[in-house]
Amino acid sequence: MLVLISAAIAPGLALLCYFYLMDQDETEPLSVVFRSFLYGALLVFPLMFMEYIMEEEQIIENMYLSSFLTVAFIEEFFKWFILFFTIYNHVEFDEPYDGIVYGVAVSLGFATIENILYLFANGVDIAMGRALLPVSSHALFGVIMGYYLGKGKFTQSNAGLYLFLAFFIPFILHGLYNLILLKGGFTIYWMLPFMVFLWWFGMNKVKKARMV
Repeated sequence: MLVLISAAIAPGLALLCYFYLMDQDETEPLSVVFRSFLYGALLVFPLMFMEYIMEEEQIIENMYLSSFLTVAFIEEFFKWFILFFTIYNHVEFDEPYDGIVYGVAVSLGFATIENILYLFANGVDIAMGRALLPVSSHALFGVIMGYYLGKGKFTQSNAGLYLFLAFFIPFILHGLYNLILLKGGFTIYWMLPFMVFLWWFGMNKVKKARMV
């Protein structure tokens, strides 16, 4: 049990520490980061319930549309919603890179609880694959979301556009990720270049945010 929980929690905490410590100017208060992580964790159960209802009721029958609208839209919208209404106007959100820290915290809170549930259901043997794919992809969606939230808050013009992109780009990338998983036997041939691109894109946003 302890091994399973440790394997489920470790990737999320490691990634959160990594992006947290990359804040070169002034690290964020741990209490606020933890609260953001907790908000993300609390999203898991209501969102899984919503996704289950949509799947069981076959509200969206098309497999490709479902990849985007059943999971990606719901998860990325509510993560964006939490960030916007709890962090965007927070006094501690005082530089562009802070958006990345809080975006990652919310995303990894969600991913960590989801990971615990998956490992309990399927065993610790899938822990490495979960760490490399779902957990890291959630972290990078959070990076991108947080980057554009920072642009929206600290750019004089086009704030509304950046706030929209903070949701829209992670949503599209998450939908593509889900679509690749549906490819079955061809998943590895699409997933590897997708994850390389996602890491490149995410780290590019980290670099830009740190340069401001």
